[in-house]
Amino acid sequence: MFEELTERLGSFFRKIRGRGKLTESNISEALREVRRILLQSDVNFRVVKQFIAEVQEQAVGAEVLKSITPGQQIIKIINDKLVALLGGINTPLDISGEPPVPVMVVGLQGSGKTTFCGKLAKRLGKKGKRPMMAAADIYRPAAVEQLRILGESIEVPVFCSKGKVLQIARDAVREAQRIGLDPIIFDTAGRLHIDDEMMDELAALKGLLKPREILFIADGMTGQDAVKSAQVFDETLNFTGIVLTKMDGDARGGAALSIRAVTGKPIKFIGVGEKLDDLEPFHPDRIASRILGMGDVVTLVEKVQEQVDTQRAEKMARQFRQAEFTLEDFLEQIHQIKNMGSLGDIIKMIPGIGSKMKNIQLEDDALKRTEAIILSMTPKERNKPSILNGSRRMRIAKGSGTSVQEVNQLLNQFNQMMKMMKRMKGKGMKGMQGLPFPM
Repeated sequence: MFEELTERLGSFFRKIRGRGKLTESNISEALREVRRILLQSDVNFRVVKQFIAEVQEQAVGAEVLKSITPGQQIIKIINDKLVALLGGINTPLDISGEPPVPVMVVGLQGSGKTTFCGKLAKRLGKKGKRPMMAAADIYRPAAVEQLRILGESIEVPVFCSKGKVLQIARDAVREAQRIGLDPIIFDTAGRLHIDDEMMDELAALKGLLKPREILFIADGMTGQDAVKSAQVFDETLNFTGIVLTKMDGDARGGAALSIRAVTGKPIKFIGVGEKLDDLEPFHPDRIASRILGMGDVVTLVEKVQEQVDTQRAEKMARQFRQAEFTLEDFLEQIHQIKNMGSLGDIIKMIPGIGSKMKNIQLEDDALKRTEAIILSMTPKERNKPSILNGSRRMRIAKGSGTSVQEVNQLLNQFNQMMKMMKRMKGKGMKGMQGLPFPM
């Protein structure tokens, strides 16, 4: 997410960090570079012009703190202005009101509306709500079936019906009232381009439902096209929030900075992967930190808390301290790490580390290979790897699609870890009691 923008700004910040004196001349020089970086990252030129003007005004008038260098002062000003540009504070989803509360999901075809509906429904279910999804896209042939399959995978009811969109909406509300579901997430029709017929239908649906939230879904990879679409949708629907999808791909980051500034509407969520758990609430301060290469430890902690079973983690920590850790336990840890996202994304959230490791390829495939090797073992072999002789190792290699050498390497690493654990048993292990991952 924001990799291009982060890399360019990071390179620039490394050059200015040690400058000894702030003058109007070197501030202008620095901001010309920032302007170029933002424009190359597909940020709207009017947004860039306003942003640079505000940074320059504050930088020229700023009293440079004695404890930091002038270059760091510019970085701090840019960070503060970037947070403000992104909205300042997190704006949570508002689904208060008399149930069932309608939530409309709108946007162009291909922006990721239907997948987002599934992600949002799953997120709300985890928070104790009983959501329903309603298939209000009657034009794309696979839309209804896709939503139904998503609903089955997360055990969320999906209302499907034939007929006109407005009648489907009325029936969905009645059904949700009847069985006590709340909120209703309406997956609406998209088009390959803006047209009057589509916008009129959405306006009529809004008038009928009077939704608490209308979320505009923007493909983070489309750049300025997403900004133009957002403006048209906002003029017609006055939507309440923005969701940026596909931010795990090659998005340059400009859409995130531009849409918020052009429409004045808050970004509420970002999609950071294909899994239904890959949805994050949008926190401007945290995103600004990521863009500037400063990490995001708060979101990392939240991911750990969501994915790690506290009681199981404490049990593993005890096993680790008592040198009773097994390959079965190791397999469970791999599953927990995978649920948090890719290794690269996790590392980037750690302040001071992610930026230094940007050129290091962190192989998620290595975790998959390790997982495949352990899954190819019997329960007895996982809990007692000492019985793994040559023939067993050959069987495991064939079953996991790896080589005997890779199986041997994993077992050697595990044996070395166990020896270390036994040496450390009872010595200096207190600090490890709260770790979710003993590895």
